[in-house]
Amino acid sequence: MNQQNIDNFNTEKILIVRCGEVALKGMNKPYFERVLVERIRKNLANVKGAKITRKEGLIFVRVPTDSNMDEVTREVSKVFGVSSVSPAVEAASDIDAIGNEAVKVMNNLIEERGIRTFKVEAKRADKSFPVKSPDIARRIGASILKGCKVLKVDVHNPDCRIFVDLRADRTYIYEDKIHGLGGLPLGTNGKGLVLLSGGIDSPVAAWMMAKRGMLIDAVHFHSYPYTSPRAQQKVEELAEIVSSYCGRINMTVINLLPIQEAIVTNCPEDETTILVRRFMMRIAEKIAEKKRDMMLITGENLGQVASQTAEALVVTDQSVSMPVMRPLIGMDKVDIMDLAKEIGTYEKSIEPYEDCCTVFLPKHPVTKPRLEKILKSEEKLDVESLVDAAVASAEEKTVG
Repeated sequence: MNQQNIDNFNTEKILIVRCGEVALKGMNKPYFERVLVERIRKNLANVKGAKITRKEGLIFVRVPTDSNMDEVTREVSKVFGVSSVSPAVEAASDIDAIGNEAVKVMNNLIEERGIRTFKVEAKRADKSFPVKSPDIARRIGASILKGCKVLKVDVHNPDCRIFVDLRADRTYIYEDKIHGLGGLPLGTNGKGLVLLSGGIDSPVAAWMMAKRGMLIDAVHFHSYPYTSPRAQQKVEELAEIVSSYCGRINMTVINLLPIQEAIVTNCPEDETTILVRRFMMRIAEKIAEKKRDMMLITGENLGQVASQTAEALVVTDQSVSMPVMRPLIGMDKVDIMDLAKEIGTYEKSIEPYEDCCTVFLPKHPVTKPRLEKILKSEEKLDVESLVDAAVASAEEKTVG
């Protein structure tokens, strides 16, 4: 390696990005990596001078030395498809050069955290390098002991572990492996429409499908004036939180009140919930077709409420031909709440604003509806006209 390249080391801050599940994609791996690079680049659009490259199964983010590395790390680690990230320094692939940089790293850790013990772990990706991985670790450890007199080696319970990743042209030295969100890059698995309410579940469902690489549109139903503008604003704020992970969300807003009033006037009270749900699905399907979404997404969880029993879900699905994804279907409610807290939607979801599903709620909703009875009740309604009128009245919003 020439002197100019060596002199260029450490003129930038470096973040090593690992791809996780993307690395298992075989012949399609380059496509997934390209999409992932573009998603990282988009998240770092506000970081001046950021450069993103991919090489040998890793992605490297380089930013100017005056960049806020905590912010860069945070933005990259929340990109779906990223399994872990590591702030690193680089050196020429030469034992002495690696040792010198490792000493600098350890001196910084001594000053910042007062560490006293360490362990070196080395990986030799370049098999032509004459020193094997265990010997690299030992020799770099010896350099650290020589350059940092206060340190001792502890292979079982060290204050810190230093990783040395030796490659053909340069070597990377790092301490932390900060977990990312994993999953697949956005846009690699089509587009879906989530039925987004102000509750805990549907924002989490949207997030989970986005984590699998799906772009997200949304439809929200309200019952104004029984529900307030502030309740709708709450949903838009939830969409804003979700959009911080999955990008801009195009949200369609529908007033469901005329349909609810028609059902309450003409149909048995105990069937109100399931009938309203079937209308919501029909309307969502129409909107999804217009937006070229591949499937509907809901936050339904088996057995959680009357409209989410196995029988009710079967009857609900009979109202549409489009596939319905329910990523939370087998999850425990506590687990859903924990995930909502993790992604930042929980506190907003529990704000006490009314929801359209609570309007005209029957005292004793049917929990095991029979399709033939529901279809007979729907004969009392002009289903097609009600659906078309709701779709025609839709309001479009862009969030994120």
